[in-house]
Amino acid sequence: MKTRVAIYARVSTTNHGQDVTLQTRELRQFAEARGWRLVDTYSDTGISGAKDSRPELNRLMADAHRRKFDVIAVWKFDRALETFQALGVGFVSLSESLDTSTPAGRMVFTVLGAVAELERSLIAERVRAGLRNARAKGKTLGRPRKIVDVATIAALRAQGLSWAKIGERLGVGEGTVYRMAHASAKNPIADAAVSRYAQATE
Repeated sequence: MKTRVAIYARVSTTNHGQDVTLQTRELRQFAEARGWRLVDTYSDTGISGAKDSRPELNRLMADAHRRKFDVIAVWKFDRALETFQALGVGFVSLSESLDTSTPAGRMVFTVLGAVAELERSLIAERVRAGLRNARAKGKTLGRPRKIVDVATIAALRAQGLSWAKIGERLGVGEGTVYRMAHASAKNPIADAAVSRYAQATE
């Protein structure tokens, strides 16, 4: 009975000419050379490897639980695929010449998983350190805040504009506009506008 193989391919972006076709073509050729029977091909495009939820990876996992294949073949090692080893499914990575059907392959698989996790942790820590450094220097992080004048909101409301239209004109959300007008108890014009809104929606 021929070994049943599933192919999984992923590219994080298509902006730099990345295409899963290159991966799937070589993986198919590899499976044919081994005499394996291809069961299905799973491809995630434009999805970061750091994400735990990937549509095709989720489908692959479900099919692994159903024992639809014996081996998973991938272009490059992906830590998210470590779970399959616990299911008794073989793992082959073309780039690393990794095959978990051998003792040496299983050892390398474990080491690569630890290295990949370490690399991601180091990148995350560098990002956090960069943010802390920026804050220490007094830099404002995130999107710049929009300054919205409550009087302008009240004036536009008095002209008969809806909260949504006012938000669109000022470049903020409808909820933000309403909250600002409602919170401005010191502005009688805004209070009157809020009262008219409340009456209109009762």
